Order: sequence, then C-alpha cells, then structure tokens
Amino acid sequence: MHSLNGKLFTAEEATVLHDIICNRRDVRGNRFLDRPVEDSVVQQLLDAAFHAPSVGFSQPWEFVLIKAPGIKQQVKESFMVENEKAAPVFETEKQATYTRLKLEGIMEAPLNIAVFYKPSPQPVLGQTSMDEAGLYSVVCAVQNLWLMARALNLGMGWVSILDAEKVKRILKAPENNKLVAYLCVGYTDGFYTQPELELLQWEKRKTRETTIFYESY
Repeated sequence: MHSLNGKLFTAEEATVLHDIICNRRDVRGNRFLDRPVEDSVVQQLLDAAFHAPSVGFSQPWEFVLIKAPGIKQQVKESFMVENEKAAPVFETEKQATYTRLKLEGIMEAPLNIAVFYKPSPQPVLGQTSMDEAGLYSVVCAVQNLWLMARALNLGMGWVSILDAEKVKRILKAPENNKLVAYLCVGYTDGFYTQPELELLQWEKRKTRETTIFYESY
C-alpha cells in the first residue's frame, strides 16, 4: 500500500496562496516591459502547468513557446481581423470602451505561449461520459501557469480574440490538436489592485448570493 505521507501546509502558506489567487491579473500589452523572461523562469511556469490535475492522468496538453517577431506578427494579424469583427457585437454604450481597450500584448510580451489540447487515441479514464473533461484539464494547466506567473511577479494575458484554426496553421500544429489558450507572458510595470475590467466598470464582480445554490437550483 502506498504511503499517505504527502506534504501538509501551514495556515500561513494557505494565506500566501489565497493572496496569489486574489491578486492574479490579466495583463495587457501596454503593461509589459522590454525584458526577456529567463529560461529558468519559463521552466518554473511549465513545471507548474505540468502538475495540473487532468482527467485519467491523461496530461493532454502541449505548449508552443514563441519568441520570433515574425510568428508573433502573423498571430497579431489574426487578432486584428477578429477584433474588428467583435466591436459591433457589443451594445452602443460599450462599443466606445471596447475600441479603447488594449486587449492583447502579442508583440509587446517577450514570450508567447500557445497551449493545445491533444486528444488521446485511446479511451481515457473519466472521460468516457464527458469528452470535454480533456479540454478542462488543459484549462487547469493554464490556471496553474497563470498563478505561478503571478507568484513570480510576471504578467500574463490570455488572448481569446483569435481565429484558432489560423493560429494552428501559423504554428503548424497537428490536425487533431485544439488551441485552448494563447498567452502573452513577461515582466510588467505593475499590477492593478482590481481586475482592469472591473476598474473600468465593464462588468461588476458577481456576489456569492447570486452564484451559489444548495442541493439544487
């Protein structure tokens, strides 16, 4: 029988984790510094991602690290096309704010990371009823990476205004792989005390009363 002597954490350590979670921010392009992210730091980020929970211990993630300006520019062009399509979707009072927002840092961030879901060719324990659990596992890896970035005082932004298939072609991704996240990572000039979109009153933080139910809806 395997030992149950895994590490236990102190209340102080739990408080640090709580602070990291509550102070995580989505960092935009106008916040990144022109400072490379050291290879050792990148490995810390990836190590955190590799230790994310995954359905059936499938670990269905793959990461593409991007520093080349030419590749970044191609991805940026996809963003610009999709961003232009997005503005008219929002109500009139939000359109002006939307056009002013800096929603990516593809060129400014020294490191871009494309995160892919790689489906298993074999049945996966725990994924036989909910196939999407594989995608959720990759999102857990992204969250781990994001929290480690914040703990290391690195900025990170998730760019979702992209044509996923076009990005796949740019990065020569395998046909079956699915782009889950395109991340901009780098040192920053600071962190807001609240999420930027909350400060701009784009949305309000939801309350527990409106989101937590007991036994059923």
